[in-house]
Amino acid sequence: MERFILTEDGSHSLYSPQYNQQYHSLQGALTESEHIYIQLGLFPILSQASSPVHVFEMGFGTGLNAFLAWKLADRLQKPVDYTSVEAFPVPVEEAVSLNYETLTGQTGFAQLHECGWSAEHQLSENFTFRKENVYLQNFRSDKLFDVVFYDAFDPRAQPELWVEEIFSQIAAQTCTGGVLVTYSSKGIVKRALRAAGFNVERHKGPGRKTHVLKAIKY
Repeated sequence: MERFILTEDGSHSLYSPQYNQQYHSLQGALTESEHIYIQLGLFPILSQASSPVHVFEMGFGTGLNAFLAWKLADRLQKPVDYTSVEAFPVPVEEAVSLNYETLTGQTGFAQLHECGWSAEHQLSENFTFRKENVYLQNFRSDKLFDVVFYDAFDPRAQPELWVEEIFSQIAAQTCTGGVLVTYSSKGIVKRALRAAGFNVERHKGPGRKTHVLKAIKY
C-alpha cells in the first residue's frame, strides 16, 4: 500500500505500516482536523480567552492539527502555547510533501517538522510550539493544559493508549473546565474518560462520521 494517501476532500494523509492505520479519516484529513480539533476543541476556548491557551496534543503525526492551531491563533490574535508528543516522527522529507499549505493558503508548515525536539519555538507572535519525541506514558509537564487534542491511532491498533490510566494521567495535567477532543466515540473510550474524571459529550462528526467526543475535566 502507498505511504501517501489522497483523502476525499483533496488533502493528504499518510499510512502507517507498523499499525496498519491511516493518520486521518479517508473522508478528509483537513475536514476532520478542522471539525474536531479546531472547531469543537480549540476555537470555543481561544475565542473567549483573556490569557494564553495551553494546548496538549497526543500524536503530532503529520503536524496538521498543530498547523491549523497556529493559523487560528494568528487569525484571532490570541496566544497559544502548544505542546505535542510523538513516539514515531514522520520524516521531514515526507512531511514537507503534504499539501496542507496549498489547500489552506497558509505558510510555515515545514517549520513544525524542521524545528528541534524538546525546545520551545516562537513560530509567530501568537504561537509557541514544543514537541517531544517520547511515548505518552513517559511524558510529564509542569503545565496545566486548557485543551487536549487526543489523536492516537484507533483503539484496535493502540489499545494501551485508550484506558483509564492514560486518561487519568492526562486529567492530572488538564485544568478544571479544560476540554479533551477526539475522533473516537467508542464505548470503551467514553467509559475510560468518565472514570478518569471527565464529563463526556457526544457530538456530530465530520462528513459521514456519526459521532466524536468532547470531554470536560471536572
